[in-house]
Amino acid sequence: MSACVPTRTDHSSSATGASRFQRPHRPPRSGGRRPRPRIAGADVSASIAVFLIALPLSLGIALATGAPLQAGLVAAAVGGLVAGRFGGAPLQVSGPAAGLTVVTADLIQQYGWRATCAITVLAGVCQLGLSALRVARSALAVSPAIVHGMLAGIGVTIALAQLHIVLGGSPESSAVDNVLVLPAQLANLHGPAILVSTFTLAVLLVWPHLPGRTGRIARRVPAALVAVAAAAALSALTAMKVPHVDLPSWTSHALPGLPEGPVLGIAAGVLTVTLVTSVQSLLSAVAVDKLVAARKGPQPKVTRSNLDRELAGQGAANVVSGALGGLPVAGVAVRSVANVSSGAVSRHSTMLHGLWIVLAALLLVPVLDLIPLPALAALVMLVGFQMVSITRIRSASRHREMLVYVVTVAGVVLLGVLEGVAIGVAVAVAVALHRLAKTHVTAEISPEGVHHVRVRGQLTFLAVPRLSRALNQVPRGSEAVVELDGSFMDHAAYETLQDWRDAHTGQSGRVEITGRSGQRFAGPASGAGAGGSAGTGRHSASHSTHTCCRPWTPWRNHHCDHHAPASKSTPGRAGGSAGQLATGLSAFQRNTAPLVREELARLAREGQTPSQLFITCADSRLVTSMITSSGPGDLFTVRNVGNLVPPPGAESADDSVGAAIEYAVDVLKVQSITICGHSGCGAMQALLNSPPDTPPEADRTPLRRWLRHAVPSLERMRSKKHSWARISGRMPADAVEQLCLTNVVQQLEHLHAHEAVRRRLDEGTLELHGMYFHVGEAQAYLLQDGIRIGETDAVFDRVGPVEDPEAEGSLEESRA
Repeated sequence: MSACVPTRTDHSSSATGASRFQRPHRPPRSGGRRPRPRIAGADVSASIAVFLIALPLSLGIALATGAPLQAGLVAAAVGGLVAGRFGGAPLQVSGPAAGLTVVTADLIQQYGWRATCAITVLAGVCQLGLSALRVARSALAVSPAIVHGMLAGIGVTIALAQLHIVLGGSPESSAVDNVLVLPAQLANLHGPAILVSTFTLAVLLVWPHLPGRTGRIARRVPAALVAVAAAAALSALTAMKVPHVDLPSWTSHALPGLPEGPVLGIAAGVLTVTLVTSVQSLLSAVAVDKLVAARKGPQPKVTRSNLDRELAGQGAANVVSGALGGLPVAGVAVRSVANVSSGAVSRHSTMLHGLWIVLAALLLVPVLDLIPLPALAALVMLVGFQMVSITRIRSASRHREMLVYVVTVAGVVLLGVLEGVAIGVAVAVAVALHRLAKTHVTAEISPEGVHHVRVRGQLTFLAVPRLSRALNQVPRGSEAVVELDGSFMDHAAYETLQDWRDAHTGQSGRVEITGRSGQRFAGPASGAGAGGSAGTGRHSASHSTHTCCRPWTPWRNHHCDHHAPASKSTPGRAGGSAGQLATGLSAFQRNTAPLVREELARLAREGQTPSQLFITCADSRLVTSMITSSGPGDLFTVRNVGNLVPPPGAESADDSVGAAIEYAVDVLKVQSITICGHSGCGAMQALLNSPPDTPPEADRTPLRRWLRHAVPSLERMRSKKHSWARISGRMPADAVEQLCLTNVVQQLEHLHAHEAVRRRLDEGTLELHGMYFHVGEAQAYLLQDGIRIGETDAVFDRVGPVEDPEAEGSLEESRA
């Protein structure tokens, strides 16, 4: 997670004693040759890992589509060599994807294999055209519920088809037919096929969970390869009569031919292949960027995906794959994740994986012919089931898009991919319009005689009749409060509300218009009347002169025009901090609670499973959820003065911190512990300002006794045996910052003294991290990965993008 600072060091030795920091010389131009690109060792190892996963999957997907098995190898090789070379996502691996299985199988059944190859070529040309129009980003505007529903529907269809091969039969042409003939298939089982398939599934499920050190070493070999190889060995040793892979000679390989059939049907096929391959590839590219950004430790810089170039690379790959008689090509999430996880640093890993596929297709045909087809069917069936993700279903439910998800799944399974996606888009648009038009307007009278008109939802012209009806119920000359709880108000609604307010106040009435949290509504800013925001919160229409009421609005010195006075209908509401607390709680119950209620209910049912113990200071300026972008259930947080970790057995030790550490490590099984210090820490300032050689009996206050656990940090800073901590290449600004940094390192050493922590560290199941947050800069720094505390320098590296490259360069020079 640490940012890589570009170095200016020239590691080559010079006989003339030239500076180590000279800029590297350009290569000599003699002969006009460019230097050959150097392939990193990490790319070689990652390419082998991806190749071992892609080989059986490519054969299995070809089997599931009904295409020649060699077509899967062609698509995998072209995806690696062509899309890997010309695509815009360096670490994305392309090839035959399970998401295209249903589409390709339907095309093959309707038009034949050679026509399907021609459709693949045309789809690639369409992708090249879309890339030239630079519309790649628009593909990401599709609702995730539609994309996940499409993939889930395809997964269900795949699983139903491959289940028949697993049982020893053959699949039907559609998912509905596969369900209808399943009882007959269950009545006529084929024992050897079931045995091979069951054995394959068992290996696939057990292999990733092998325990112990031996299991960690064994898991480096992909489960798919192990399962297929074990099934082949079982079939060979027992001489079971099951069908095997039969790769024909490449001389008889089928090439594309002109498609024959209705033009509209062929155009629909081209459109479907273009849509599915493009959306899947672009979404996968975005996911790969997130995986690369989340990699820990110092990593070579990897360029973010250029989506238009990636679309062009996918188009070129589909043109070549179709022309060579291969399956359609798309970015594949499983292989891309394996590529990133294996440490790939450039597009060379993707291209090398394609080269290994070519060599295997040419040299390993006798070995590939030993693979039983039921084993490949079991592999693809499991992939199909995994495409129906429980996490995505929960996400769709949490975002109230379950209807879109279910309709898309049903449409894909019953009608087809293109039809299912079209229905999903239509339902998504209808749901969005329904939410925009769903507005509740209520009117009531408080015991004090105040007329309250409450508006819940977006205030558009569709709600103007209901709003006018409610406003007209307010008697002339009375006191009225209009509460708007929405994020949008169009021009028609604004004029209706404004005209009524002017008329009511002109008749000696009183009108107060408030937003979602009770603050007075100041009306749209200039020019915003046509479509401003109706609430306070984060919306510009709430404040004509300034913005406030943001998520982290401070209580101190906070004024939104005028604070709403305490309502007569809420007696007992205190002013000051108590009133602010009540207002904040009310805003939470009204705005935030409906959004997080389902997630908190799930956590209440399932219990907490945080991944990290976060130990930080009690300073009010540190908002852990904000600086770590975490939510409920993510962090097990311990806060105390000075982010201290008393070592076990220390004099006046505080058991509360040790108990929290033991509970997090042994009960919650957290995967990492982070100690976070910050700039301007009052505890460190107090420690620096304390007189030297203070006798223990002087520590009579609880604060002084607590700060005794930070004395080793002060001694470490003053000791000449330890190098000073550095922050992103520079020395600390002052003694307070130096002590804050040193304290993080010292408290990490105290963590090592806890038995539970030391045991998990020895097992290799726990990581320790140090963090420093500069409050004034809003900048986080991580303790450099890989250091051995107490033996090397402690360097805190910047997290996130470098905003001033020139300043960062000067910091690097000062570090040198």
